[in-house]
Amino acid sequence: MNIFNFFKGKNLNGITGLNARNLQLIYPNNERKYYKMADNKVLSKKLLHKHDIPCAVTYAVIERMSDIKKKWKACKKYDAMAVKPANGSGGEGIKIIRKNEDGQWISSGRIIKEEEIIRHMSAILSGLFSLGANDCVLIEECIIPHPFFAEIYPEGVPDFRVITLKGNPIMGMLRMPTARSEGKANLHQKGVGIGIDMKKGILTQVYDGKKYSDHHPDNPNIVFGKPIPYWNEIIEIAIATSKVFPLDYLGIDIVIDKNKGPQIMEVNVRPGLGIQLVNRQGLHKVIADLKKNNTRG
Repeated sequence: MNIFNFFKGKNLNGITGLNARNLQLIYPNNERKYYKMADNKVLSKKLLHKHDIPCAVTYAVIERMSDIKKKWKACKKYDAMAVKPANGSGGEGIKIIRKNEDGQWISSGRIIKEEEIIRHMSAILSGLFSLGANDCVLIEECIIPHPFFAEIYPEGVPDFRVITLKGNPIMGMLRMPTARSEGKANLHQKGVGIGIDMKKGILTQVYDGKKYSDHHPDNPNIVFGKPIPYWNEIIEIAIATSKVFPLDYLGIDIVIDKNKGPQIMEVNVRPGLGIQLVNRQGLHKVIADLKKNNTRG
């Protein structure tokens, strides 16, 4: 759905479009020389680890084809891991692999041979998921989603997207996989977005790209009004993350691990605008209200 079609007939001053996002939010607040600190997951992880901000443990970084087999051999001792392109975006190229009871590797519900895993790493290094540029492979700890997520939908790895501006969390949503998204939580890959009341820390409406509902499309249980566990901690680590990056406008992705609590998944220097549709409110309006409140304070 086109964002302006949805808000047709309403006050468009509150809605931020693509050009306005670039000219008013990204360019004035994010110097291009620092983009790579958010775009490159390896660099992001180093910064997060340096400042003790909770995130998945890094098992290995592979930069050359000749290192794949050696580093893969060292990682085979783990029962589960996430294999990611350092410079990928939109969830492309991420492969979650786990061992089954027979010690075979499973990915997306099917057995995957080691040769296929190695080919996938080779494809990452070749730049298949980073617009043709050479890339590197990030192998990290596999997050175990908190039971809270399974109450909504039990498959895949959902996450919270929190938009920050100059250290202030201004808008958030929960991105959930669906039966159609093959475990991916991204909206453009047929996942759904669930709005968040930032002050109360509760979920609001579910948006599937076409319509709104009070429940997940694959689960009739009501999510509207559902309290978010660890909400204060989620806000705290979003603020902490925004302060260690030299970028003032960010989309910060956070997951709640079953055992470790909130963990940073990744940081985005160009967060998408669909979060406005999910929350039925515009970034322009939210930012204007923030400035007004700060002036009064």
